[in-house]
Amino acid sequence: MNKTVIITGGTTGIGKATAIHFAKNGYNVVVTSRNADKETSVIADFKENGVDVAFFPLDVTQEKQVESVIQETVKKFGKLDSIVNNSGISLGNAILAETKSEELKQMLDTNVMGVYYGMKYAIIEMLKTGGGTIVNLASIAGLNGLYATAQYNASKHAVVGLTKGTAIDYAQQGIRVNAVAPGAIKTDILKNAIASGTYDVSSIEAIHPMNRLGEVEDIAKAIYFLASDENTFMTGTILNIDGGYNAK
Repeated sequence: MNKTVIITGGTTGIGKATAIHFAKNGYNVVVTSRNADKETSVIADFKENGVDVAFFPLDVTQEKQVESVIQETVKKFGKLDSIVNNSGISLGNAILAETKSEELKQMLDTNVMGVYYGMKYAIIEMLKTGGGTIVNLASIAGLNGLYATAQYNASKHAVVGLTKGTAIDYAQQGIRVNAVAPGAIKTDILKNAIASGTYDVSSIEAIHPMNRLGEVEDIAKAIYFLASDENTFMTGTILNIDGGYNAK
């Protein structure tokens, strides 16, 4: 039986690249998006990339929706082997006193509670079948303080804490929990921010010792490694994929 993975926010950027990588390695892949109208176009887009996926609409801030998607995935494929909690948002780049409180609440709902719900209900199913793997999306902002990003820093530090604490909770029950901490990656969100003048590409590249941006495939391969049987003795690890940023 093929293994099954859920990738939240799996229709664009890192999530999409990860879904393609898992599918090409024989997994049953479920991708989610908040936009229920995207199902037909999403499935067609993945077919153009040579893979088949299943699609469920999902707003990760809604606990019952997360529970339902995980249960429906198990009904469809028999079990859940892995979940990649990829959905995340970044709002309002400003120094703290100039930020909007509502933006922090939104980031905590998506970046923290969304990860928590995904882990909670995935673990409930994984315990029924002897274990599984969880990979969360942290960030270099979850390991460091970055200028004008305190709110996002807080949400990603929380992801690191959830990852490490949960890894300890289930270390002897066959469930491995890890996270990746990407540097600046060439996603559509970053490309749009650069195009709009919010960021300058050369200055972003310069924060990495390798002096370049990462590719979504760099992150996808690392996520697959953490989730797959290629790695069985790693849990509670935050894997830096950041062009040397954290080596400084």
